[in-house]
Amino acid sequence: MDSTTTQHDHAAEKVYGVDIHGKKFSRWAMLILILVGTFASMLMQTSLGTAIPTLMTDFDISMSTAQQATTWFLLANGIMVPISAYFATKFPTRWLYSLSYIILFAGMFLAYIAPTDAWWVFLAGRMFQAIAAGITMPLMQVCLVNMFPPKQMGAVMGLGGIVVGLGPAIGPTFAGWLMSNDHVFLGITLPGSWRTMFLVPMVIVAIVTVLSFFLMRDVVPNRPIKLDLISLIESVLGFGIFLWGFTNVSSDGWTKFSTVILPILIGVVFIAAFILRQLHLDQPFLDIRVFKNRQFTLTTIILALATMAMMGVEMMLPLYLQQVHALSAFDSGLILMPGALMMGFISPLAGVAFDKVGVRRLAILGFSILALGTIPFLFFGTATPDHFVTTLYGLRMFGIAMVMMPLTASAMNALPVNEVADGTASNSTARSLASAVVVALLSSVTQNVITNNMPADSLQKTNPLKYAGGAIDGMLKGYHTSFAIGLAFAIVGFAASFFLAKKKKEATELTVIEGGEK
Repeated sequence: MDSTTTQHDHAAEKVYGVDIHGKKFSRWAMLILILVGTFASMLMQTSLGTAIPTLMTDFDISMSTAQQATTWFLLANGIMVPISAYFATKFPTRWLYSLSYIILFAGMFLAYIAPTDAWWVFLAGRMFQAIAAGITMPLMQVCLVNMFPPKQMGAVMGLGGIVVGLGPAIGPTFAGWLMSNDHVFLGITLPGSWRTMFLVPMVIVAIVTVLSFFLMRDVVPNRPIKLDLISLIESVLGFGIFLWGFTNVSSDGWTKFSTVILPILIGVVFIAAFILRQLHLDQPFLDIRVFKNRQFTLTTIILALATMAMMGVEMMLPLYLQQVHALSAFDSGLILMPGALMMGFISPLAGVAFDKVGVRRLAILGFSILALGTIPFLFFGTATPDHFVTTLYGLRMFGIAMVMMPLTASAMNALPVNEVADGTASNSTARSLASAVVVALLSSVTQNVITNNMPADSLQKTNPLKYAGGAIDGMLKGYHTSFAIGLAFAIVGFAASFFLAKKKKEATELTVIEGGEK
């Protein structure tokens, strides 16, 4: 093989539109079904952002406890993602998707029926949703690589960006709208409640589950690999305990040894043991050798930074709007709607642009826009106009959209097709870890800053107006700190983008040199 031949040249010999059993199928029908199903699971990741104040009231819990609905989702998601590569290789695609949708439906149903005196039932539902998302999101990328040729990968990944980006982005708006008023759907009145935001996706998932038995095909090649039980235990304990330590930060602070520091250290030890074992196995549970590919590793790191920069504002902005601007859940969600739509509109265009100009220019431009759009957030106050918040949030999401899918497509294109399942699992694990860590970081830092800047309780009786003003100032300082952390991640991502390959051809040649003939 010529040294300049890419590992994807072999893909040219692959017949697309035919499953692994040699039967023809509709790629686009399957793609649409995958996008809709994965969108429903990704929607659950951030939909509780605008609902947290309501959950605090209904379940009679604190803000840090309510945030567990997000952090425990990310915890279960982070545990499942590394296992997804094994599942994708071991089990038929059709049945894996159908089972994931059933688990997703069960999770939504549990959250929907959770009694207000049983917070653990709600959390259990959230974890079932996360398990399904931990399978379907990585599996989507593996399927797309096996369903479409590399020359279409940017555009197809752009469509995937509508799921990966728009789902979490539109979640707060979606929840706020459903919670605002009663809604009539097909003659049925849906009450304005946080429960309704699980009911509507449940209907969608039920339809997708039924259709999956007819439209889904086995597109990912399977082989009878043996489950390495030790690797599974190390993976679950390592990522699980590590992320559990971070989820405790918001309630216990960073200095609590038994519930924060110790779990993080134990998690690191198990993860290190997991990594070492994978490097010595002939058939690793998760082939982390994909990180030997510099282009893949760099794009994965930058993608994690983009995720953290996005979450740095997205998780705290609804709380700022409701607590400082005294907006309803619906109004705070409505302010975020244009940004969510921007994400959905730009992602496919960014995918097409990636096919033409490569990832480096798009990443530099995207992070520049993201950073510039975040700076004004540091100066938000009680009188900041709502339309100003909407405009800046839309600008941030424009920058995020310019970064997310091009980076994902670049990471996948850097690998040979037979390594995409492990690459996707590794890439998604990095993003899940980044999300869980940044949510814990922001929750703890914001809560600590607010607590440290709150006026004395005695002032509430002696001078209520001064106490109210001091409380608002304390909250503003907390949110400004959160927004500043989001800006820091954007700046680091901008700097790291200059190390990406300048052109797609350069990235390809670099991959071949590092990976050799495939």
